Amino acid sequence: MLLDEEATTAFRTGYRDLFGAAGAGDPIYESISAGRPFAGMEHWLPLFHDHMETLFDHVAAEQVTLDYQIDEAVEARLDAVADYYQARLELSGVEEGSAYRPLPSERLFLGRNAFEACLAECKVAVFSPFPPPAAMPDTVDIGGRPGLEFAAARTDPNRNLFDAVRDALAEMKEKGPRPVIAALSVGSRDRLASVMEEHGIETASSLDSWDDVIAASSAAVPLIVLDLERGFQTQDFAIITEQDILGERLIRAPQRRRRAEDVLTELTSLEAGDLVVHVDHGVGRYEGLETIGVGGAPHDCLRVVYDGNDRLFVPVENMDVLSRYGAEDSAAQLDRLGGAGWQARKARVRERIKAIAGDLIKIAAERELRKGIPMPPPEGLFDEFAARFPYDETVDQRNAIDDVLVDLGSGRPMDRLVCGDVGFGKTEVALRAAFVAVMAGHQAAVVVPTTLLARQHYRTFAERFAGLPVKVAQISRLVAPKQVEEIRRGLSDGSVDIVVGTHALLGKSINFKSLGLLVVDEEQHFGVKQKERLKELRADVHVLTLTATPIPRTLQMALSGVREMSLIATPPVDRLAVRSFVLPYDPVVLREAIEREIFRGGQVYYVCPRIKDIPFVEERLKTLVPDAHIAVAHGQMPPSALEEVMSGFYDGKYQILLSTNIIESGLDIPTVNTIIIHRADMFGLAQLYQLRGRVGRSKTRAYAYLTIPSDRLLNATAERRLSVMQTLDSLGAGFTLASYDLDIRGAGNLLGEEQSGHIREVGIELYQQMLEEAVAAARDQGAAPEEGG
Repeated sequence: MLLDEEATTAFRTGYRDLFGAAGAGDPIYESISAGRPFAGMEHWLPLFHDHMETLFDHVAAEQVTLDYQIDEAVEARLDAVADYYQARLELSGVEEGSAYRPLPSERLFLGRNAFEACLAECKVAVFSPFPPPAAMPDTVDIGGRPGLEFAAARTDPNRNLFDAVRDALAEMKEKGPRPVIAALSVGSRDRLASVMEEHGIETASSLDSWDDVIAASSAAVPLIVLDLERGFQTQDFAIITEQDILGERLIRAPQRRRRAEDVLTELTSLEAGDLVVHVDHGVGRYEGLETIGVGGAPHDCLRVVYDGNDRLFVPVENMDVLSRYGAEDSAAQLDRLGGAGWQARKARVRERIKAIAGDLIKIAAERELRKGIPMPPPEGLFDEFAARFPYDETVDQRNAIDDVLVDLGSGRPMDRLVCGDVGFGKTEVALRAAFVAVMAGHQAAVVVPTTLLARQHYRTFAERFAGLPVKVAQISRLVAPKQVEEIRRGLSDGSVDIVVGTHALLGKSINFKSLGLLVVDEEQHFGVKQKERLKELRADVHVLTLTATPIPRTLQMALSGVREMSLIATPPVDRLAVRSFVLPYDPVVLREAIEREIFRGGQVYYVCPRIKDIPFVEERLKTLVPDAHIAVAHGQMPPSALEEVMSGFYDGKYQILLSTNIIESGLDIPTVNTIIIHRADMFGLAQLYQLRGRVGRSKTRAYAYLTIPSDRLLNATAERRLSVMQTLDSLGAGFTLASYDLDIRGAGNLLGEEQSGHIREVGIELYQQMLEEAVAAARDQGAAPEEGG
């Protein structure tokens, strides 16, 4: 919607005709009249235009294919539209100060009669395992049916899978319909053809189009490349996909290494008005792309404005000289283009960094000189354990595993940070490290922040180590005191090999016989003293830290080289980014979100910042969605009650889990794909990111609703946190978010109070680059002491 004079006039006229004279308390009328965009103004879209178009205006002469549940879907949608309209009318009279005037639903949506009139002008086919709907007797039934599936043959040890495929194909060729096999790629098509020929199946694989399939000899089974996950049958053809035969597709295409042109993707994270740092000219403001003529040809450049309104045009192929300044824009002073101020400031910071670099080298040298326990992975056994992982490792995941294995076998204590987005496979890195430690004759401890995460990790470790001579135990509030005492004795005498626990593992009553590996999951929830206490358990223990959003101090230690870091930025196969919405508390929107998730067979998290908020929210939920089954969970519940609630939610007995942020850490329930966060302004940035990561852990699109009070202003920090959450909605954004957090909260007291000031002077990325250069120079100059020196 363009808020030009014509559109504004049309809106004002249409609004007054519908609702009468607008009062002074009508925010949308006032905002549009002043030419200012208004959040949600698309709900009055028809008032800006002479008429509204529908999809049918663009596809009227084309084929329209309907799903077999079209009647149910149309009725559900029309009922929802009418319900929302009525709810808006009721809320406008109930909510204090509300002047919300909803448009009649027929102005925004097609009614049933209008929808059927549009369909009458189209050629309609119904893709259905059933006859056409009674309401649409003239539609064409193309006879779609679910396809064949060979799951039973894949699991039958007494029968070869491709023999079963051969028999099914032979029956189809005799009785119909005609079989067609769809492969995912040319390579997989050729492999399938080769295997099938070995089992006596004649195929025709040099086919490029569906016309080729129709023209192919009926004696051979056509093999064609079609990117279909599941097969189906019609009256004439039976499509069998590669996934139907071989099972769930878990292999991703190999990731190519990052090349220079990939840097251009960073441009998508820049918005007009963002501050950037040019390595030679300093802090400027990015104002967008501009095409300028260079040598008689158009050239795309980034326009950066400096103090005095001087402009610098940076060709897109040279944008690596620019970096984002950081999240805090308001306090930064733009540099003057060509002035000496930037160079002087950079030189001043560089001198101070040299001193920091020397200290970092000394710390690193002390680590190098400490003796650790060499733990090389056992040949053969390790590969067998790795083969139990049901997925193909991503490139980043494989690199992280290799880094950890090198550290474990190096003979010096490992202190590695594995930073990977939520659900990107950090736990698998810990599982393999624990296997290596246990096979080397040592114990492994996994420390997690919450009882629910301890429960989940215990189950994961127990399943992966099933059948191996390894005893896995759990210590948390959910474990009976008598059982905890037995586990303590097992840790002391060495009969317990792996223990998963909460901070209860930090108690002085816990003694290990031979602790070799310490895994700290979700390290941002532990204090520095707690982590140092863990290291005291054994002076030469290997430490592996897992996190999606490292706290600023930890991130700065990794960036500075004090700790080693592995980054897992590759998402799992078919993972979709979570759609995030920041909005004032709106019961109608939340009811729609919950009902949509339940309608598609999913579950919902509803998270409150405080336990005292739960009764109020529970009453609201019972009013909004009276048919939903609601469970309540928080940290002050008795262990048995909490265990019962979580087990019931896992098993699908409840559709909504109303809880505090105890669900924040590591919970993995693929059926939960909507999360609503009550009073999101009361959570920290890392907390919000972790909570959002509890959904979207399958192939289903997930949604996160971050609600804020509608009757009060947010403070600047909370507003920035929520803004960052809505901006960083891409997969793998955890590391970027941690960098924002580093800028918002400062670097912490790593080696001196001045470090945060240095970062603010030159920006995060340039500071990091200068620090790396200084560390390398200090190392070359022999700042590290020799052994024994």
